[in-house]
Amino acid sequence: MSTSGTNGRRRFLRQACTLGAAGTTAGQALNALAAPATVTLPFANGERELIAYPQKRPLIRQTARPPQLETPFEVYNEGLITPNDAFFVRYHLGNIPTRIDPAAYRLRVGGLVDAPLELTLTDLKEKFGAPVELVAVTQCSGNSRGFFEPRVGGGQLGNGAMGNARWLGIPLSRVLEKAGIGKSARQVSFEGMDRPVLPGTPEFVKALDAAHAMDGEVMLAYAMNGADLPLLNGYPVRLVVPGHYGTYWVKHLADITVLDKEFDGYWMQKAYRIPDNDCACTPVGKAPEKTRPIGRYNVRSFITSLADGARLPLGQAQRVRGIAFDGGRGIREVQFSADGGKTWRAAQLGQDLGRYSFREWQADFRPERAGAYELKARATNMAGETQPLEALWNPAGYMRNVVETLRVTAA
Repeated sequence: MSTSGTNGRRRFLRQACTLGAAGTTAGQALNALAAPATVTLPFANGERELIAYPQKRPLIRQTARPPQLETPFEVYNEGLITPNDAFFVRYHLGNIPTRIDPAAYRLRVGGLVDAPLELTLTDLKEKFGAPVELVAVTQCSGNSRGFFEPRVGGGQLGNGAMGNARWLGIPLSRVLEKAGIGKSARQVSFEGMDRPVLPGTPEFVKALDAAHAMDGEVMLAYAMNGADLPLLNGYPVRLVVPGHYGTYWVKHLADITVLDKEFDGYWMQKAYRIPDNDCACTPVGKAPEKTRPIGRYNVRSFITSLADGARLPLGQAQRVRGIAFDGGRGIREVQFSADGGKTWRAAQLGQDLGRYSFREWQADFRPERAGAYELKARATNMAGETQPLEALWNPAGYMRNVVETLRVTAA
């Protein structure tokens, strides 16, 4: 990256302006507004604060700097679309933008292109054709890490580091075509506005293969669920990489660089890597012999309408609801079990918002005897991939997708 480009970004970041349509007012920083309650996630050392940040309802705070906020799981029973004020927050570097002037925003496109670009937010909205909308899940690679046994290092998350939204923007391919992507392009890198606290910490830069970047689905999104992106979810523009883990969904996007080689930065070559085998797993306690960058989601499902430990009235019919999703093949079926997986029956699939979205499912359950029940849901995608009955393990705590067990009591 050129010195002039770096200095330009630093000047941009120093501007102290209001967020405008997206929300924060002058003088308001990203400090917690209140600490009204705590929540205990269902694993050791699981107590967390519930904190309301600007533009957010109270969320589960994992860390304060940078803010790492997890969605309380009951939110997923509100509907297939995760509300903006409940959407989880994940950063890697401590210096994050707290005020952004939309009029001053610039997105730079350079590297192996015929004509480097410097685009305003208005340019993105008006000069690249009609916007597109896509419903897609973004999920943190370490979602559910706190349930790994034995425990692994990293943020000890419950199941709330995921969300499903209607993203509005333009395909990345239109911008790269306008810039004239070189025929020898191999990868495209992406960098946002967050910066390290300490010297020597690698800046957060991610990369996609050039063919992936040009597939017409990767998006530069400037709206989310019918509104500007919340500041903590990437205002004014973020990368949307459908079906791929959230590490690629770069927030506050500032620089796009086309490369003639594989990007060799830390966050691709050292971090966010998984065992290079079919299950992305290793024997417990064993390091992988070979790794590859994390990629698409595996198939997953949850029960959302009941909480673990719920007491149900004996003999009364229950409509059990949940969600399922995968990396873009689409959900073919969900099976439900009320006896700990001894027997299974098909659940009814609900509204289909697209192959990258949560898919709702429902199943009837009537507890005819008093006592304990183990409820399970197991999803299968269009490729025939299904969830494992036993949890897989890897040293980074990534990609958990075991069939979950919900324990309830009828009385």
